[in-house]
Amino acid sequence: MANIQPDTNAALSQWLMAKKAGWEDLENKLKPNKAAPISPVNEACEILSSYKAIMTDLSLSRRVNGDTLITRYLENLFLKTQEEIYRPSNNLFSRIIDLYNLEVPVLMGRLKNSIISAFLIFVISIATGWFLINSFPDLISLIAAPKMIDQVQSGRLWTDGLLNVTPSSMLSISITANNITVSLFAFAMGAFYGLGTLYIIGLNGLMLGGIFAFTASYSLGERLFSFIIAHGVVELSVIIISGAMGLELGEALVRPGSRNRTQAFQNANANAGKILFAATPFLIFAGLIEGFISPDPSYGLTGRILIGVCSGIIFWLIMLFGLPWVSRK
Repeated sequence: MANIQPDTNAALSQWLMAKKAGWEDLENKLKPNKAAPISPVNEACEILSSYKAIMTDLSLSRRVNGDTLITRYLENLFLKTQEEIYRPSNNLFSRIIDLYNLEVPVLMGRLKNSIISAFLIFVISIATGWFLINSFPDLISLIAAPKMIDQVQSGRLWTDGLLNVTPSSMLSISITANNITVSLFAFAMGAFYGLGTLYIIGLNGLMLGGIFAFTASYSLGERLFSFIIAHGVVELSVIIISGAMGLELGEALVRPGSRNRTQAFQNANANAGKILFAATPFLIFAGLIEGFISPDPSYGLTGRILIGVCSGIIFWLIMLFGLPWVSRK
């Protein structure tokens, strides 16, 4: 009986050595300067299969051989294979598709409660702003510039003749830059334990509701709505999502959980960066709409509503569910 264990170990060692050719083949596939494979998909499947086999071989070598050169070789090969499998793609297009299809929907799912909270705060702030200005019109001077107030009181919107002052292209660039800045600011203010983000969301809601109440009192509310609706759905959606990320940042600082505050802060920043990167093309699109369509009186209200609603639906579908019609090559 005493000879059975050594005999078994010897047999297992020989079996491991018989797999040396397979290890060398895997090592060649992992070399950075190798020639491009004829069938990348097949090679990827082979590497994945070899990865599972290497785990078994390594476990067996540790038990049979202990800390020997073979075990160390297998450990190194295992780590190289793992790095290759989890290495981000060098193809920029593939990485962007992965961002929209894999990462952003997961992150948006985690933000669900914060998005709902930010939305409710924004809606309540709009209603509060409307109520305050409707009840106390003189308060409009707290949220609107004197020139804007004078224009509305004279029966004009500050957006009238906007294209006569600034070309559409320059207007779009300016608007896009401003939208991105506001979104970043709404998130960054979450560093004040979420209170800064609450202030930004509340202030924007109060201003929007108050200005609508003020313009409505001079029969200009419908014209203001007509100007905002085409681009506003996407813009306000991104602000709400940025606000939600700011609330998450504040939550990470107040209650970091099992991580320390630095780790929680860094993780929240990394996740926010991915979502904001994914939302930026939509802010650019909204800026183009606001620069070329919103100030142009030739576009009717129905067309503007259609543009706003459709762009908003597409934005939320992509952010929540990714790009299912695009597959990685």
